Amino acid sequence: MNIAFIGLGNMGMPMAGNLLAAGHDVVVNDLVASAMQALEEQGATRAASAAAACAEAEVVISMLPAGEHVRRLYLGDDGPGLLDALAHQPLIIDASTISPDDARLVGQAARERGLTYLDAPVSGGIGGARAGTLTFIVGGDAAGFELARPVLECMGGNIFHAGDIGDGQVAKICNNMLLGILMSGTAEALSLGVKNGLDPAVLSEIMKQSSGGNWALNVYNPWPGVMAESAASRDYQGGFLTDLMAKDLGLAWELAQKTRATVPMGSQARNLFALHSAQGSGRLDFSSIQKLYRAGEDD
Repeated sequence: MNIAFIGLGNMGMPMAGNLLAAGHDVVVNDLVASAMQALEEQGATRAASAAAACAEAEVVISMLPAGEHVRRLYLGDDGPGLLDALAHQPLIIDASTISPDDARLVGQAARERGLTYLDAPVSGGIGGARAGTLTFIVGGDAAGFELARPVLECMGGNIFHAGDIGDGQVAKICNNMLLGILMSGTAEALSLGVKNGLDPAVLSEIMKQSSGGNWALNVYNPWPGVMAESAASRDYQGGFLTDLMAKDLGLAWELAQKTRATVPMGSQARNLFALHSAQGSGRLDFSSIQKLYRAGEDD
């Protein structure tokens, strides 16, 4: 199958690589030339523009940082967007995490042109992207979902149909709000224990096997040296950036405002990650929220 992949960041790069490994013909486009070169070395074809990448595509996949980038790609700024260049009607899968309103805006524009559009944000982080075990949370019609499933299964281990266009984003926002709460709470508990004389690895194991156990403790421990493969043990480099977590928590807050939902813990997590970002940690992995609780001490 001929697949166009637009957006080769920390997540998009390994996702496109898994499509190549599954035997698909992948044409890539990104603003960063080195990213396209790295995929070329794996067998992809480089395209000079998004429209060129999609010229013969049966499936178009985009993985972009924010809603503004998705709107600009598909709808254009002052002129036509990518939707107007897809007369051959490929299936469109946007794997970005954006607001439900942005997904619905692009999705409606696609439907008006006879195109099938799915919002399909992912969970699982860079590790899941590399391993091909991501969770895809898909919004769109059932027929489109079934068309997309074989492609998504090349990159993910869990594929969910959340509902109509935009519903994938709602589910992802809820998930990431909970993730932000869990990570900040885990970091807070670890800091409290260490400041009272406990070994962070011992405390982590105790909590993992007790009622405080959660994904951050089991998979992505925020304390350096406790889990060798975690971002915390790599000086918080790579991974899911603090700025992106702050963005997603902002999306949760916007969603809560529109529906008058009560999200006090989500609001607190949003404030914590915004503060952490403002203190210069925006480009570090989001587990670096641990540093917020360790201000003034040596690692």
